[in-house]
Amino acid sequence: MKSNFDADLTKESLLGKFLDVIYLKKFVGFEVIRVVDAEAQHRGIDVMISKAGKEYKIDEKAQLDYLESDLPTFAFEITYLKNGIQKPGWLHDARKETDFYFTITAICCNVYNVPESGFKSCKIFSVHRKKLLGLLAKKGLGYERISEINQEIRKGNGEDRLFITELDAKTEGYFFYSKKGKAEQPINIVFKLKFLLQSGVAKRIH
Repeated sequence: MKSNFDADLTKESLLGKFLDVIYLKKFVGFEVIRVVDAEAQHRGIDVMISKAGKEYKIDEKAQLDYLESDLPTFAFEITYLKNGIQKPGWLHDARKETDFYFTITAICCNVYNVPESGFKSCKIFSVHRKKLLGLLAKKGLGYERISEINQEIRKGNGEDRLFITELDAKTEGYFFYSKKGKAEQPINIVFKLKFLLQSGVAKRIH
């Protein structure tokens, strides 16, 4: 039986090939390179896009756990656990060199909910990492405040959605604690994509 890990790798590989075709059409005149080096991927680089001496490092984040669903939100990882030890999530990890997150949503398969059949459609939003961190800071959610909230969540018994005063839960976002079902028990900020678009932090590219 194929493990979940192997299945996830298969989905990621197939999606990567599908996205490469889209990028070639969207970024005419640019050089687009998919990064296969594991070390570079650990630094938050899945794709390099360059033109006229300018280079952009892209970290792809895909909602592969929600195939055939067009969700209005996207989760950004704050912290997670590894062997019971808390680690910084990719949003604040100082080792990451990411310039833009490409958040891939509304992913649909050629055969309904069968990723092995390949993919036929998706939405791609480009999120500027520095602008996103700047927006959080303006909302009173700098690194220290987020760390504070994170520790309160880890110490408490709360689960699922957690609302904070700095964000309007209906129109902007909220924290989400995946205490059950995932060994990493990540804590994420879940943003409304419409809010990121209206704030100038994100734009839809496909």
